[in-house]
Amino acid sequence: MLTPDEWMAQLHTALRDRLGGAARAWLDEALAEAHAEATAHHHPKPTSRPDRIGQPDSTVHPEPTGHPEPTGYPAPTGQPAPTNTASPNRATPSPSPSPPPSLSYTAYALPVWEMRFVSAGRQCTRREPPHARDPEAAEAARILLLHTAGADARTVTRLYEHGTAAERRAVLVALPHLGLGPSARPLVEDALRTNDTRLVAAAVGPYAACHLDPHAWRHAVLKCLFTGVPVTAVAGLAERARGDRELARMLADYARERTAAHRPVPTDLQRVLALTAP
Repeated sequence: MLTPDEWMAQLHTALRDRLGGAARAWLDEALAEAHAEATAHHHPKPTSRPDRIGQPDSTVHPEPTGHPEPTGYPAPTGQPAPTNTASPNRATPSPSPSPPPSLSYTAYALPVWEMRFVSAGRQCTRREPPHARDPEAAEAARILLLHTAGADARTVTRLYEHGTAAERRAVLVALPHLGLGPSARPLVEDALRTNDTRLVAAAVGPYAACHLDPHAWRHAVLKCLFTGVPVTAVAGLAERARGDRELARMLADYARERTAAHRPVPTDLQRVLALTAP
């Protein structure tokens, strides 16, 4: 089985081969920005700075008492030069350190790579004629950006909640490769409450197989039957369904309801029911 990094490397290679020249250049720039963001996040710049050259950041030396240190700027005309009014027994406090510069965003703007995440649908075009926009390539680019930036639970939640259906699907597909643990489970549960089959199919992937509890996972399988999503989209179906008597009961009840309403029973239902045998 491939590691997340190996899987992402293969995805990156396949995506660059699929994109046109301008789109490849856009992808390279976007991934470089995401990598810079991840590097700055894991290795932040120091929040303090030396007051004098050669002085360690963590050391603050008191100024000499009695005489102010020259500033290098003359006092305004007609005004006396400033004098040191500090107590002779107290050191002059050094100025507060300036806050570290922001990375690629401010308090009012998203990181640059997140804006690339949003614009991927417009930028990812195929190399072959007619050089049209490629939704599948855009999804792959978004997955690569999330992984390269090391997106945390807060970031993926924000992108999911404010994203389009295509952006939400990319977040769901990327979840197994981000190492977030169960913190992103609410996103999967939200997708399973929709009737968007593309979101439902993405929600029942490997992340759901690892992090949904048995009750939620059984309802996810039934959701696939309700909406017509092939059960082949359910990751780990055979392993989790084996010997699950409660799932077998739920499937039998659903089949009886469909039959009583003179509606066809999904063919996938019998397939899943057979998997529930011990």
